[in-house]
Order: sequence, then C-alpha cells, then structure tokens
Amino acid sequence: MLFKVLNEDGTPCNGGSGRWNLPTRNEDGTWTSGEWMPEILGELVPCENGYHFAVDVQILEWLGPAIYEAEIVGDYIDADNKRVARQARLLRRFDAWNKRIARLFAVWCARQTLAIVPNPDPRSIAACDVAERYANGQATDEELNAAWAAAWAAARDAAWAAAWAAAWAAAWAAAWAAAWDAARAAARDAARDAARREFRSTVSKAFHL
Repeated sequence: MLFKVLNEDGTPCNGGSGRWNLPTRNEDGTWTSGEWMPEILGELVPCENGYHFAVDVQILEWLGPAIYEAEIVGDYIDADNKRVARQARLLRRFDAWNKRIARLFAVWCARQTLAIVPNPDPRSIAACDVAERYANGQATDEELNAAWAAAWAAARDAAWAAAWAAAWAAAWAAAWAAAWDAARAAARDAARDAARREFRSTVSKAFHL
C-alpha cells in the first residue's frame, strides 16, 4: 500500500510544494478519489523531482497531520525510505488517524524505547506521562511545555547512545503533542529530525523490524 502524508489543507508537510487534489467522502461513507496530479516531466530524482510516497511500514518515518492511500501510474523508482512516481492520485483518507491518536502513538513509541533502556531518566518518563494526559485533554499547555523542556535536558545529559535515543524519543513525543498546529510545526520538525536516526535504530533492533 502507498501512503501520502500531508497537512490538513493538502499541502506537503515533509518537504515539497504545491497542493494535492484531495479525495472527498460520500454520504454512504465511501470515497471519491482526487483528480490525478499533473505528470512529472524529466528524470525522477528522490527529494528533487517526482511525487513521493511511503510504502507499507515506511509510513512510520513520515507521520503527519493527514494520511491518505495513494495510487500511481507510469514509471517509478524506490529510494531508501520512499517511492518516487511520475503521476499519482489520492484514493481515500484514513479517518482513524487524528490529533489524539497521533499524540498517543508518539507517546507509545517513546515508551517502547524507554522500556529497553536500564534506569531511564525520570524526566523522560514524566514527559511521556504529561504528553499522554495532554492528548486526552487532561494537561495544560504550560505543563506540557515544562515537561518538554525537561525531556530535552535529559537528552542533552544522556551519556550513552541508547539512553540518548530514549530521551530524545520522549522529547519528541512531547513536541509532537504540542505541535499539531502550524504555529508549533517548527518544534515538531526539530524534534523529529533530531530523534529520527537513533530512535529508528533503537526501536528497530528491539522489535527486529
């Protein structure tokens, strides 16, 4: 299955430009596909020229506000963590993915990383707790901001790679909880980019992905 992750308005949230033709939901719950996007001319080049998609579990690296199932036609190439195609359209949106679920999933990922680290930093654990409560409407912005700052401090203080990855994952979870709105997007992106390498490596080894 091919996934495309976008902002709520159909603009890219992981790089790129323009606006996608979004599918529409019918009264009976089915979907009408979006119009085909214009064909890409020239050589397909990852991150430079072409429509980009996540294939199956690659979606874990590209999560964002809205997730769609996509369809492609014509030639394509596969890069390390994406597929690049010449022409595509969106088939349907995954309604089960929303703000609350995204925030709780970020917390779950962080907790899995913390679970494989001996004696995880209490600040990291607390950040997860606050982020989870925030996702459920039980914590304030001030509480979340304080937990986020403490989790960043824990990451900076971590002395070895696995502990560093776990602490960054907790900070990332707190940032994700805070950053759904566009005003906080920079915080989300900074946290994601800093955590991605060690977080992915540590979780992959733990779960044999």
